[in-house]
Amino acid sequence: MEQNVDLTVDFAGLKLKNPVLTASGTCGYADELAEFMDVSKLGGVITKSITAAPRKGNPTPRIVETDAGMLNAIGLANIGLERFVSEKIPVLEQLGTTVFVNVAGQMIDDYVQVAERLAKEKAVAGLELNISCPNVKQGGISFGTDPTQIRDITKQVKAACGHKPLIVKLTPMVTDISAAARAAVEAGADALSMVNTFTAMVIDIETRRPVLANRTGGLSGPAVKPIAIYLVSKVYQEVARPAGVPILGGGGIRTAADAVEFMIAGAAAVTIGTATFVQPDTALHIIEGVRRYCTRKGLTTMNELTGSLQ
Repeated sequence: MEQNVDLTVDFAGLKLKNPVLTASGTCGYADELAEFMDVSKLGGVITKSITAAPRKGNPTPRIVETDAGMLNAIGLANIGLERFVSEKIPVLEQLGTTVFVNVAGQMIDDYVQVAERLAKEKAVAGLELNISCPNVKQGGISFGTDPTQIRDITKQVKAACGHKPLIVKLTPMVTDISAAARAAVEAGADALSMVNTFTAMVIDIETRRPVLANRTGGLSGPAVKPIAIYLVSKVYQEVARPAGVPILGGGGIRTAADAVEFMIAGAAAVTIGTATFVQPDTALHIIEGVRRYCTRKGLTTMNELTGSLQ
């Protein structure tokens, strides 16, 4: 007799239908995926970064494929806080899944302003703090590489969030990611998201110039997966498990096996990003694949999977 698998996840006090979400910056404002799949079947969605004022982002070209992934240098292009609230919140309310909004800025006050406003919206279940974007000149990754700044910005944004959970998105571009994770947790982070992209470059050998107008971009996709797995395992063992803080893991997940690997390493839930550009409904296939894996292994809950590395 086949055992029933309970795919629900208690994530920072929120009950998710399953452990599979879309990664910020890869599904726009989330409704873009609706024509390709039933978004309500996802564990959740994370919107692209929202800033206080609208941003045009970086000049084009700002995406380039590589052998095992892609580089992007979008530069946090978005419609800004006011238009997001008036135009996108009503759409997000209809999605039927848990919605997180990724919050970005140049100064701490920018982040606080956006977080304070979005925390009032019923459709927004929680916020993801983007302190790890490698493609902006101010803010972004500059906050995420210094534990003192991580502590400061996390504390202030958490205070602005009210009762809404705050996920802090960590950059892998540091000497010790556990130090960054510890700073975020000590300052009040309810969860950690890891990892963001790796700064990288592609050169056109005919022109001898960088392909991206921004020169560098963030590398994502299968190439980064083994590094991301290692970093999730490290932070889970050294920071997250002792603190009782969940990890949202991601980086090159294309299959259910990839997702399961992240969860064994310590992730409570996972995000699907680059794979969505190849097959928009990848996340749904992964959900079903995780269910089949658990059935085959006799696992009945996601807790039995998370952090089960032997």
